[in-house]
This record gives sequence, structure tokens and C-alpha cells, in this order.
Amino acid sequence: MTDQSALAALAASLSHARVLCAGDVMLDRFVYGSVDRISPEGPIPVLRVRREDAMLGGAGNVVRNLVGLGAKASFFTCVGDDAPGREVAHLIDALPGVDPVLCVDAGRQTTIKTRFVAGNQQLLRADDETLAPVTDLTLDRLTAAASDQMEAAGALVLSDYGKGVLPEGVTARLIEVARARGVPVVVDPKGADWTRYRGATVVTPNRKELAEAAGMSTDDTDSITAAARKLIETCGIETILVTRSQEGMTLVGPDAEPAHLPAQAREVFDVSGAGDTVVATVAAALAAGASLVDAAALANVAASIVVGKVGTAAVNAEELLHTLRRQDLEADEAKVLTLPQALERVGKWRARGLSVGFTNGCFDLLHPGHVSLLAQAKAGCDRLIVGLNSDASVKRLKGESRPVQSEAARATVLGSLASVDMVVIFGEDTPLEMIRALRPDVLVKGADYTVETVVGADVVQAYGGRVMLANLEDGFSTTATIARIGDR
Repeated sequence: MTDQSALAALAASLSHARVLCAGDVMLDRFVYGSVDRISPEGPIPVLRVRREDAMLGGAGNVVRNLVGLGAKASFFTCVGDDAPGREVAHLIDALPGVDPVLCVDAGRQTTIKTRFVAGNQQLLRADDETLAPVTDLTLDRLTAAASDQMEAAGALVLSDYGKGVLPEGVTARLIEVARARGVPVVVDPKGADWTRYRGATVVTPNRKELAEAAGMSTDDTDSITAAARKLIETCGIETILVTRSQEGMTLVGPDAEPAHLPAQAREVFDVSGAGDTVVATVAAALAAGASLVDAAALANVAASIVVGKVGTAAVNAEELLHTLRRQDLEADEAKVLTLPQALERVGKWRARGLSVGFTNGCFDLLHPGHVSLLAQAKAGCDRLIVGLNSDASVKRLKGESRPVQSEAARATVLGSLASVDMVVIFGEDTPLEMIRALRPDVLVKGADYTVETVVGADVVQAYGGRVMLANLEDGFSTTATIARIGDR
């Protein structure tokens, strides 16, 4: 099974996950339009409004992502006694599979973030909010409700936007209850003091948040790792997953080598809410029983999807599975592989009952004789592997003036042929070790050999494979062609 197919199986299992999410909900408004002119009142663009939209933001977007992934969610949050709060309640009620505990605090204003967008470009964000703490009575109710439901949860998310739902005491209590019940805790952090997240399984800062909390530079992988390990040691956090925008993600634990996950997004339109997607995907995967490394890898793929959307976007299970399967197919379509990659591919072929053939050579200047041999070889099996001598190997066999074409060029030309399913470059003088590793069902060489002189024939025949000698096309030789070119 490939990495992507394993992740696809994980993504399909998220429907069995149940996640508790506690944190600051907000209403994200988007005002879309076009800009055709500059205001005569000042050097600012005039937005011609075309439409408006509203959706759950903050911790609400984490829940949107959990639902999109197919997970069940319990949501603990607070709104004001106002029209935006009632709109938030309506949006939560519309989400399937969500069990909300929505407290109304009469003394608060529901947080609203309004983004003005022209085309795919944000022009301005306006925040309307109250930063006063939530009342103790409301916090006690939220904490008690979350604690009561912890037993049935597979993971706990603390989505901290600093709006008052997760003060230090509430955060510490929820982490304590989760740890006592063996529930992993995923934290989206806020502020520079991470001691309040002591005991968390994984904290998911972006690069800037990590730098502020550690008081250190985070310019490269080494400095990110150092900053993360400082916080792990001083704050009592188990692991840190750092989101690095176009540079992907880095997962850092206290001891093991950090795992770096390259970015996978093909196009980036809007990063609004991408961190929420990462938190939700990691939590859902952990709740489904995944390792933290696999959870981070799945979150990396999910994030690559949402940054290609406009607005505070959420990922859904169908598009996540589609992306993983497309990546798996693209990997299958690659023909030039390393030996470990080849072994994995061959295993998949054999699992489907396909026979595997093997031939080898330098293939320096591809000519009709080569094409004929490869066509005959492919006719004798379902999938044909070509072992290709490296440049160094060709030089030892053919002399200092060879090869004429580099190994990369030769591999590319061979891979363009329909008869060739895989090309693997080897550096030895013969492909014997490759043959032993791949164990082809059919070993093919030209009829200028005898079965006894074919390298690896005895190995293949010993486990029941066969040797095939292909007919040669007269008049074609790479060495002769190069000699004729030199005579001109």
C-alpha cells in the first residue's frame, strides 16, 4: 500500500471519529465585489458590492471542517445575546452531526470579522468584538458539559482565539480531564504563554506564533526545530506541528528527528481558516486511531485543498479522498523509479495478478532494434521493467567517450515508450542484484545471448521464472551509429 492509499483509507475512516471542540466562535462575513476606480475622497479603492456571505469562523470553522470530514462533533462555545449570536446559532444548527452546547452571555458581543474581497484579493478586514472575559457562570457550565462528554470522545480540540472562552483555568481543567481519560488534546494556540497548554498532545502554531511564544527566530527548519523543542521542554507539551505556509509543515517531538511535510497546494487563493482545517483533520485522525505522523500528513493534504478556495473554507471527505486518489494515480504513472519505489510498485502489480518482465541495457542512442526488443519483451508479460545502466556504469563498460546521453535523458526516452512500464537505474556493471530484488517472472535479452550467458538467468529459473530471448533487428547498433557519426 502506498503512502497516499494508506492516507485514503484513513480519510475514509474519519466517519467513525467523535471530537470535542471547545473555543471561541465568531461570525465570518464576506463582502464580495469588484474594483473599477479609486475614490475621489482619498487614495483608496471603491468596492462595487456584488454579494455578501456569512459562515462560522474561529472554533466554528474547526467544527465545519470536522463535519465536512465526516466526523461527529460536540461543540462548546459562547455568543452574545444579539443578532449575530442568533445567526451563529442558526449556522451551527444547520451542521449535521453536531451536538452543541451554546451558552449565551448577555454582557458580551458576538465577534464578527468582515472581509472585503475584490476578485480573489482581500482588500480589508474589519473586526467587531468584545475582549472582556466570559462570565464565570457561563465558563463553569461549558467546562462541566465538556467534562461530562469527554468519555465518549476520541479527541479534544481547544481552539483558542483569545476571545474569553478558554481562560487559563478552563484550559487546564479540560486538558486534565482529557488526559485522565486517555483522550488526545489538539491545541490551536493564542498568545506567547504556552504554559497554559501543559499536557497537550500537540499544539499547532504557524511560524509567527511559534517565534513569538519561543522568543526565537524561526527562519529555517533548524531554527523551527530548536524553537519547538524549547517550548516542548519548558511548557510540558508533547509535540508541536508547525504550519509553514508555502513551505509545508514540520512535526517536532522531544527526541525523534523532526518530520517535514512539503507543501502540496498547486494554487493558493486564500489562507483564511487553513489553520482550522489542520486542527480539525489532525484531531479527527487521532480520534480515528491514527498516529500523529499520519494525522499530520493527512492534515497537510487537507490544507492544500482549502487554500485553493476563497473565503473561510472547509474541506470535505469527498474532495480529500479525490485528492489522495489523484496523487496515488500520479505516483503510479511515474515510470522512472528508485529500487525501493520499484519494489512497492511491483508488489501492487503482483497483488493484482500481473506478471512482471525485466530486461536491461545501456540504451544510449535508442534505435529500431531497441524498440523491437522492448516490444517483444512487453508481449511476454503484463508489466515490463527496464534496468538502465547509470552513466558511471556505461563509462566502465563502453569507454570514456560514453554515454552520449545522460542517464536522465536515456531514462526519459525509455519511459516515453508504451511498451515500458518502469525504468530503474542501477550503478553496478550488471543488474544481478536488481534481478534478485525484483524477482521478475520473465527475464528478457536479445537472441545474441544464450540462456546460459544471460545475467540472472539461473536466479530467475531457480524460483520458477523463465528466460526469453528476443529476435534481433539486423543492421542496428548504437556503437556503429556513433562510429559513423564520428567518420563524417
